[in-house]
Amino acid sequence: MAGLKLICSLVLLCMLVVEPMATTALTCGQVASQTAGCIRYLQRGGNPPAACCNGVRNLNRQARTTRDRQTACRCLQTAARTISGINAKLAAGLPAKCGVKIPYKISPSTNCN
Repeated sequence: MAGLKLICSLVLLCMLVVEPMATTALTCGQVASQTAGCIRYLQRGGNPPAACCNGVRNLNRQARTTRDRQTACRCLQTAARTISGINAKLAAGLPAKCGVKIPYKISPSTNCN
């Protein structure tokens, strides 16, 4: 009986430690960090640099939950409004250029909800 209580206590402790790490939400700082290498491409065109595509792929992997995807969407829309010279057509095509498939269009008018 004492062994069962110990096992239950250990399982509960593991749940308390692991759960906060599993639900950590994506932040605009993380989105900005992953996409910073894309700014010059989004302003001038050409080919997206490797750092840009690596960031796009990483961001796609990090945005696992609906909440994370909504956060990433809002952060990217805010960045697009505050960084001058961003070409919306280049932004819309960036995921495909980096080999990332997403089920929605990248656009300043996309509803992030």
